[in-house]
Amino acid sequence: MDLEEKRVGTTEIYDGKIIHVFVDDIELPNGEPAKREIVAHPGGVSIAALTDENELLFVRQFRYPYKEITLELPAGKLEKGQNPLENGKRELMEETGATGYNYMSLGKIYPTPGYCTEIIHLYCCRVESFGNQHLDEDEFLNFERIPLDKAVEMVLNNEIPDAKTQIGVLKTALLLKSGKI
Repeated sequence: MDLEEKRVGTTEIYDGKIIHVFVDDIELPNGEPAKREIVAHPGGVSIAALTDENELLFVRQFRYPYKEITLELPAGKLEKGQNPLENGKRELMEETGATGYNYMSLGKIYPTPGYCTEIIHLYCCRVESFGNQHLDEDEFLNFERIPLDKAVEMVLNNEIPDAKTQIGVLKTALLLKSGKI
């Protein structure tokens, strides 16, 4: 069975600083018309940075859409034309002051494939050194270290609801257990 939907028209609804919203007219595989609401997002990157003591670096920050403080791995929005790994290294330094080595791709995730184009690139690394944070002027967060085993437990106990962080923590734990990092 053919599953592909074909776009036959598009209308831009909103052109924002980070997102753009469109309504696409499509043709379903059976030839019937339908509409799809799409949020276009530039994507992001997240780094699971592991210290020599097997602690992961985390940030706590207020996330306005949820009206709560979340615990997340360092992450950021991709800048247009920027390499995801280089972007991730910059975000790690800005948010935690850390530099890393032995970077390894953990793949990419589609956090909301039903309506958003966002792709988040995941990496892990070992922490090489610490310096000072270099937060953006509108960025307010606290940095902390959590033992990897404790972070896995927190994911399994639903204490970390952020999807990219859950995946980064669990993949890093499995790679460490298998001796790959």
